[in-house]
Amino acid sequence: MASKAKVGVLGASGYTGSELVRLLLRHPKVEITLLTAERSAGKKMRDVFPQFSPFELPTLVALDGLDWVGASLDVAFCALPHATTQKVIKDLFAAAPSTKVVDLSADFRLADTAAYAKWYGHEHHAPELQTQAVYGLVEIHRRQIRHAKLVANPGCYTSCAELPLIPLIKAKAIELDDIVIDAKSGMTGAGRAAKEAMLFSEVSEGFNAYGVGHHRHMAELDQEFSAAAGREVIVSFTPHLVPMNRGILSTIYVKGRRGKTPEELHEILSKFYAKEPFVHVLPFGETPQTRHVRGSNMTFIGVAKDRREGRAIIIAALDNLVKGASGQAIQNMNLIMGWPETTGLDQVALFP
Repeated sequence: MASKAKVGVLGASGYTGSELVRLLLRHPKVEITLLTAERSAGKKMRDVFPQFSPFELPTLVALDGLDWVGASLDVAFCALPHATTQKVIKDLFAAAPSTKVVDLSADFRLADTAAYAKWYGHEHHAPELQTQAVYGLVEIHRRQIRHAKLVANPGCYTSCAELPLIPLIKAKAIELDDIVIDAKSGMTGAGRAAKEAMLFSEVSEGFNAYGVGHHRHMAELDQEFSAAAGREVIVSFTPHLVPMNRGILSTIYVKGRRGKTPEELHEILSKFYAKEPFVHVLPFGETPQTRHVRGSNMTFIGVAKDRREGRAIIIAALDNLVKGASGQAIQNMNLIMGWPETTGLDQVALFP
């Protein structure tokens, strides 16, 4: 029997890191051999997340002084804050160049380092690695991902907008200057760090927009939509925070190009995703809910007719911690390791 691949989760004490551990524990081809966490270094994973009590997992360690050669990882998942990841991956590749990396931060998503500096407020510290990075939206960039050493896992909001829109943009089926994305996310999208604005009493029984007109995911959307169109595309995008744990729901308003009807847009999406294991297009007129995908690596897409002639309403739903982060990262790992894409990711959504 072939030995299992050694994987590490850098930043295992956050929501994304713990979700990676949850999914990797049931992956038949990997063994978790390294877990890092700065504030929780020296603790057991069960001390941070009691749900892992039954499992033998490595003790959490700090990144500083880590022996990458001794770790001998086949794959490293980086669930670290942006900017931190650049130096970590640089050091990792210098010491252990054969390791493959799936980065869940925003550090390598933008191909243009000048755009990164503009949106994130500081220069990119590993531009030589940025040229190697492949944007990890599997259903769109599968061919390039297979041969990648460094995969930039997409953002959760962006995945929920790009999956329904890129096929329509590529098909020249919608007006590019008339796209509005109204997106809502659960609380885990804001991370696990203690923040006053994230306290229960601050967010319960409320609903608010944030990053209005200047959210960092806009740069990612600009990049991927413009690449699909072959010219600059700038959409309207507004994120909202909803007092629920998991899920993203994107309501997208588009206008058919050259008379394309909502039914025809639905047909384009249905054909594009007909053989995809993790994107499901609902029958025309049906729309998804976040609870339909919770805990799964699925994205559900619905298309409905607007009352205004020639316009369509597209609604997409995914779990921000799975298809929006950790599940998609494992999907990327499966590709670069040459394994079936669905390995370890066949969970059906949790309901109720």
